[in-house]
Amino acid sequence: MTIVVHHLNNSRSQRVLWLLAELGIEYDIKYYERDPKTMLAPASLRQVHPLGKSPVITDGQQTVAESGAIIEYIVSRYGNGRLIPESGTPERLRYTYWLHYAEGSAMPPLVMNLIFNRFGGDDSSANDAFIAPQIKLHFDYIEAELNKSTWFVGEEFTAADIQMSFPLEIAAMQAEMIENRPKIQQFIERIHARPAYKQALERGGKYNYANSI
Repeated sequence: MTIVVHHLNNSRSQRVLWLLAELGIEYDIKYYERDPKTMLAPASLRQVHPLGKSPVITDGQQTVAESGAIIEYIVSRYGNGRLIPESGTPERLRYTYWLHYAEGSAMPPLVMNLIFNRFGGDDSSANDAFIAPQIKLHFDYIEAELNKSTWFVGEEFTAADIQMSFPLEIAAMQAEMIENRPKIQQFIERIHARPAYKQALERGGKYNYANSI
C-alpha cells in the first residue's frame, strides 16, 4: 500500500509532502484545486473527509486529517525513530509542544489577520485592539525561542520544525512581521535550503501563501 496525499493547492498539505520527502517515503498525490473566487476546496474533497479540507491522507483503510495528527501518524508508523526525539526526554516534550503550538496558538491570529486584510474594509479597530498585539506577542516569543537553539527542539531538525514552518512562512508574506526578527528569518532560510523541501515543492506545484487559508 502507498500513502495517498490529497493535496489541495496552496494549503497546509505542502508540509505533508515535505515530511514524506524528508523520510524518503514513497507516496502518491491526488490533486485538488481551490475555487478561484471563494478560495475554498472543491466538494470532491468531502468524499475523502467530511470537512473537505486539506491536508488529509489515506493509507490503506486509514484516513487521517489535521496536520499535527498526520505528522504524528507518519513519524510513528514510518519514521523508525527519525525526526522525533526519544520518548521520555525533555526534547520530546518540547517536540510535542511545538507540534501543537503551530496550529493551536500561532495560526489563529495569523488567520484573523489574513481575513481582516481581505474583508475588513477600512475599520482597523479589531486589528489594532487584538490581532496586531497578539501577533507581536507570539512572534517575539518565537524569536526568543529560536535564539536558544538552531531548531525548535534543539540542535537537531525534527518534524516539529516542519509543522512550525507554515505560520512563519505566512508571517513572512508581510515583511514587517519578521524584519526585526533575524532568528525567524534564518530559520526560513534554512528550511528553504533543505533538499527535501525543494523536492516537495517540485511535486506539489507552485505555492502561494496568500491563498493558503
